Amino acid sequence: MSAPTIAAPVRDSRDPLARIDALLDPGSVQVLSADDGAGVVTGLGTVRGVATAVFATDPRVQGGAMGSAGCAAIADLYETAVATGRAVVGVWHSGGARLAEGAASLDGVGRIFAAMTRASGKVPQISVVLGPAAGGAAYGPALTDVVVLGPAGRVFVTGPDVVRSVTGEDVDMARLGGPEPHGRRSGVVHVVSDTDDEALETAADLVELLGAPSRVHQVGGGAMSRLMPDSPRRAYDVRPLVAALLDEDSGVELHPRWATSVTTTLGRIGGGSVGVIANNPLHLGGCLDASSAEKAARFVRMCDAFGVPLVVLVDVPGYLPGVAQEWDGVVRRGAKLLHAFAEASVPRVTVMTRKAYGGAYIAMNSRSLGATHVFAWPDAELAVMGATAAVRLLHRRALAAVPEQQRPDVETQLVAEHEQKSGGIARAEELGLVDEIIEPDDTRAAVSDVLSRCVVVRGRHGNLPL
Repeated sequence: MSAPTIAAPVRDSRDPLARIDALLDPGSVQVLSADDGAGVVTGLGTVRGVATAVFATDPRVQGGAMGSAGCAAIADLYETAVATGRAVVGVWHSGGARLAEGAASLDGVGRIFAAMTRASGKVPQISVVLGPAAGGAAYGPALTDVVVLGPAGRVFVTGPDVVRSVTGEDVDMARLGGPEPHGRRSGVVHVVSDTDDEALETAADLVELLGAPSRVHQVGGGAMSRLMPDSPRRAYDVRPLVAALLDEDSGVELHPRWATSVTTTLGRIGGGSVGVIANNPLHLGGCLDASSAEKAARFVRMCDAFGVPLVVLVDVPGYLPGVAQEWDGVVRRGAKLLHAFAEASVPRVTVMTRKAYGGAYIAMNSRSLGATHVFAWPDAELAVMGATAAVRLLHRRALAAVPEQQRPDVETQLVAEHEQKSGGIARAEELGLVDEIIEPDDTRAAVSDVLSRCVVVRGRHGNLPL
């Protein structure tokens, strides 16, 4: 008679140790502080071979609320991470500071914030939110480099009950702090995941890309011309172009549903980590606006802080005009992108694919801001504005005097003369604003060739939250 089979105990999916085990490489986990009522577990290990410090709050203990002991454990973990150059991953499921401890818990949470700020730009910080994260547990992730939201993740300063009692607004947790408000509207969350396992897998991808950015090696070209529409006026989604530039299946897009006229993607070229910024004509025609400029600026600073080279795909008609944009701070927030590129130390290659007009051309890693190398496709345009718009502005009186039936022909002639006079992309190459005109299908090879020969120098600054 065979011995009865004894089922293995099923670990609670909310168990912080289970979440840490799921993230770290098997056999690498070294627990530094167990729960013991503190509501936090901290530990060291590796993620895909990258040395990592990790902590997880315990929602089974007072809803994951953080007391002074748990806060001290997280702050100590941060000091260890900075001293040893380890990435930090925090798994959040917490109601914030413990009410019963009062000021002591508030002071503890503040000490976590201070430790995070000291670590900013020195080691990558990834937050994975797998349940409600309120108060201090909301601001904690916001201070880190990337926030990944699981399906049950919610981020808010105060919960629905408090909102209802103070403002009278009737709202649930999902509408207050879920994927829709923070993945599409506020930009608080960088990546939204369908499962907890997917969220932890994404965190592992990010640790690998930011925590151990290897050198770019030269690779061959790729079919990029077929991804572009025949008409230069037709909109298209730039993301397939970004995917064709990167090594297969290596890209992690940040903020895919927020400020969508610009895409920001971490990935690899020739095995080396890169950050790709690209205007997306599918949204707002690819215009820069207040939100997309700020989104891109923060991405530039993050990549610069961790020694990740940048590739910038430019197809931009300008800044989005309008009262709403001016009131939304497009000048102030757009200046952040200028500052980020001008300050950056990492190699940064620009590729002009279709058009680069006006101040938005400058902001998208132009030669004047210190681009390492500038490529342009043969049909690319660099100008203050499009030739037709320029002619209509410069020759408005002359055109008005022409009989209406003759006006289109006269305008066409003036446009041709303007393009010849301004010189287009060839003139930009003469002026040294463009280093080389390349065919679209040679882009991946050309970019990798430049980056493979560059020395990467990390920026000496923190990564200020958006």
